[in-house]
Amino acid sequence: MTALHALALAGPTASGKSALAMQLAAVLPLEIVSVDSALVYRGMDIGTAKPSAAERAQVPHHLIDILEPTDAYSAAQFAADARRLIAEINARGRLALLVGGTMLYFKALIDGLDALPPADPAVRAALEARAAAEGWPALHEELRRIDPTTAARLAPNDAQRIQRALEVWQLSGRPLSDHHGQATSAGLPLRLVALEPVSRAWLHRRIAERFDAMLAAGLIDEVRALRARGDLHPRLPSMRCVGYRQAWEALDNDALGPLREQGIAATRQLAKRQLTWLRSMQRETIACDSGGDLLAPLRAQLPEFG
Repeated sequence: MTALHALALAGPTASGKSALAMQLAAVLPLEIVSVDSALVYRGMDIGTAKPSAAERAQVPHHLIDILEPTDAYSAAQFAADARRLIAEINARGRLALLVGGTMLYFKALIDGLDALPPADPAVRAALEARAAAEGWPALHEELRRIDPTTAARLAPNDAQRIQRALEVWQLSGRPLSDHHGQATSAGLPLRLVALEPVSRAWLHRRIAERFDAMLAAGLIDEVRALRARGDLHPRLPSMRCVGYRQAWEALDNDALGPLREQGIAATRQLAKRQLTWLRSMQRETIACDSGGDLLAPLRAQLPEFG
């Protein structure tokens, strides 16, 4: 093992990360740390493909069901929690396996946090007012002109990150991408292994199958229950998660017919952004669509973990 006794396993949605993590847990003493900005929320199980109760009983999982959907969770909070958990897991004599697809979290932990201006409530309120009048796609287009590098990584309706990028620009006079590499905290030298498909068609098929399974498992009813709480709204980070945002809008418009295609399309865009992030990071890759056993190449690349 490395000195940290930790390994990061990343990949786009539906690439098989969770299944491979469970296979590795069958042969190594490990605990899983979720690197997923949606799995932190309680009551969001189906649309996040949350590990089952049986899987969580079989292998300890961390950073799952730690917040209410009304709460926010930042990359800085994740990095602090992950550092603490790695130390605690190592103290128990076990490997910390960090698994997920929120690449910003991986970057914050591995590369350190960028030196950014703190949040400004007045600037954020002004941006939200503009978004209410013009729509987030219009602000995304503005960001594309100011900071094309950051805009390319964000969906036109990724309100939270578009807002932050424009806030940084307004407060510092510099695009968010210019701040990268000016870390205020040191990163952890984790080894990153990425599951990446050779065939985009393979991933698209997996995405469609998984979204169909979510619909069959009751995604729409899950979102109905979340709406019925009365304390949630579609601007919250939790409700902007892929699948939940599309289902909320479908229920708002009483138009469930297009939901399947909209959800699949949004998930494809998410996977595309995840792969863009991965290509910018130092990593070792495994072709997740090879059709063979992925555990063997993983252990072959990482003999010190065996």
